[in-house]
Amino acid sequence: MVQRVAVAQSLAAGHARAVLNVHHLELFYHVARAGGISRAVKLIPYGIQQPAVSGQLLQLERDLGARLFERSPFRLTAAGEELWAFVQPFFGGLDGMEAKLRAKAAPVLRIGAAELALRYHIPAVMERLQLLEPKLRLSLRSGFQSELESWLEARAIDLAVTPLDRRPPRSIRAQALVRIPLVLLAPKKSPVRSAVELWRQGTVEAALIALPESESVVRRFRRGLQRHGVQWPTTIEASSLEAITAYVANGYGFGLNVGLPEVVKHPQVRVLPLEGFEPLEIAALWVGEPSALVEEVLTAARAYVHQAWPQWECAG
Repeated sequence: MVQRVAVAQSLAAGHARAVLNVHHLELFYHVARAGGISRAVKLIPYGIQQPAVSGQLLQLERDLGARLFERSPFRLTAAGEELWAFVQPFFGGLDGMEAKLRAKAAPVLRIGAAELALRYHIPAVMERLQLLEPKLRLSLRSGFQSELESWLEARAIDLAVTPLDRRPPRSIRAQALVRIPLVLLAPKKSPVRSAVELWRQGTVEAALIALPESESVVRRFRRGLQRHGVQWPTTIEASSLEAITAYVANGYGFGLNVGLPEVVKHPQVRVLPLEGFEPLEIAALWVGEPSALVEEVLTAARAYVHQAWPQWECAG
């Protein structure tokens, strides 16, 4: 149900009663603060397109019966100045009020990440953080990059850790943490000792076990194959990196994976480096200025990466 607020006096007529949509008032706040609609769209902390902002502000003006600003060049009208004076203290103080209320309670951190990160690596990062924040409460959810971005923009999570396959939306900030090399897994009984032996075939006949084609790992692998002039369709589509290792160990074919020991280490599997293939970039994502808690997580994450994979960590 759309939240509404009654405003006792129309800014236009001075006596007519108007019922205003709070979301429209929030959009007006962002536009007035940014000095224009196109600028505001880049700064609004959730996903919304310029035509939607324009349409909703036109509706606000119709509800008020007053023009709030000139579009080009941008300038608030007298009615707009009056409305700005009304909405600015409320919307401008929301972040401070949120921080004040959070400070009175046990700190809560909401993290979204790829399943592999949640299972193997986030616990180690959180162990470091809880030394600083012993009362910290965690909320964890798994997802892919697009899901995590939508949750960030909706303020449903505070921080995301994900393979970065494309540049995030402008509203989301990113910091690369580590670049993990891709590897090919071969059954221990296979005579193949390097990936180059397979590339010589042009079209590889052996079975390939991999994640779905939409996954970042697979897309990077396809680009690498293309540079080598190699065709290799997927034979078995697996749901996880661990499943790929298990299928290779049971002799079902070769597997595309990442070079993390906890994923690929198996007595029945041989790891073949994929020289010249793009590594998988893992990044932290957040919206706006990072809170003190998010800053602490980023510091802990960088320390963990430096200790675990100094050869792969991203500078800065």
